Amino acid sequence: MAGAKIKRGDTVVIRSGKDKGRTGTVMQVMPKDEKVVVQGINIAARHRKPSQANPQGGIDRREAPLAISKVALADPKDGKPTRVRFETKDGKKVRVAVKSGETIDG
Repeated sequence: MAGAKIKRGDTVVIRSGKDKGRTGTVMQVMPKDEKVVVQGINIAARHRKPSQANPQGGIDRREAPLAISKVALADPKDGKPTRVRFETKDGKKVRVAVKSGETIDG
């Protein structure tokens, strides 16, 4: 992959699914699987049996990976979804929001 359009720490907007329209921060990117984990989005409940480590057992709720195609970077100007373009500024490759032309990192 030449350059990552979505990185850890980016604010993204969910484009489809049960969380459509919600915004969150990327916690993890899995480029090989083309998935991202977004904080507070796509929560999966896992029922756990009591064990020595967790004698109470119970329900574990945590973020499940999401297809990277379902998220779009939030525009730094207005927070709406935008595509990402790469430009060279001062000899450095930077990400630029297509919608507003705003530089994302750099």
